[in-house]
Amino acid sequence: MPDWLDLREGDLPLIVSIPHAGTEVPDECASRFLADVDYLKDTDWHIDRLYAPIVPAGATWIRTAISRSVIDANRPADRQSLYPGQATTDLCPVTDFDGMPLYATENEPDRNEIERRIELYHRPYHAAIEGQIARLRKMHGAVVLLDCHSIRPRVPRLFEGTLPAINLGTNGGLSCAPAVSDALSDLVEASPFSWVINGRFRGGWITRNFGRPANNVHAVQIEIAMNTYLSVDSDEGYGRPDYDIGVACLLQNTLRKIVARLSIPNL
Repeated sequence: MPDWLDLREGDLPLIVSIPHAGTEVPDECASRFLADVDYLKDTDWHIDRLYAPIVPAGATWIRTAISRSVIDANRPADRQSLYPGQATTDLCPVTDFDGMPLYATENEPDRNEIERRIELYHRPYHAAIEGQIARLRKMHGAVVLLDCHSIRPRVPRLFEGTLPAINLGTNGGLSCAPAVSDALSDLVEASPFSWVINGRFRGGWITRNFGRPANNVHAVQIEIAMNTYLSVDSDEGYGRPDYDIGVACLLQNTLRKIVARLSIPNL
């Protein structure tokens, strides 16, 4: 087990994946970045802290400590775009969400460096998910994979306007059974938060790759707008934001219901 991979096995038919909360950057990768760039700016800040108190003890938890600026575990290894025609970031990003360069051109990861990072950090994360799905399917038959994310509520390069508070993604209904998406839609509709399903964020590679409802594997991505749980006073405040327990409590009330629903076997 790599030391950067946080894997905690449980016996409930629920896997919680957190691929973008990591802030570790190996020295050989950090030395490539521009000296004055904040290569951690697009981290899903404190998303693991948001979910930790509300995920049942029996759920399986998979988290990478490696920063998405090194390699994005939620992108396909073949680097095909998940959102053709729309701005997005790559498997090994060379720009941040705002389109600002992370590297001098000569220091951008080449094909050999990208493959090295895939072998070290990408494939082990996906192998861990695959192994846990197989283990839990033997126990329960049906398994749910919840992929947890957050993002600044305003990123003009990626989407117009302000993002809803809760963004559910099921790859247009392909990654989970209708009963799952309907139940989650009912829960967020009853919440005090704005929400959308399969809007700008339909689910990344983890949701699309592992969600196979015909095989009783249901995958859902939840993208949370950061202002629902972080303490920020301006758009510039998301670089290294603080966790706000008081603000997060209200959101956790809704997320707790979602996690509880997804923990029920025999969906």
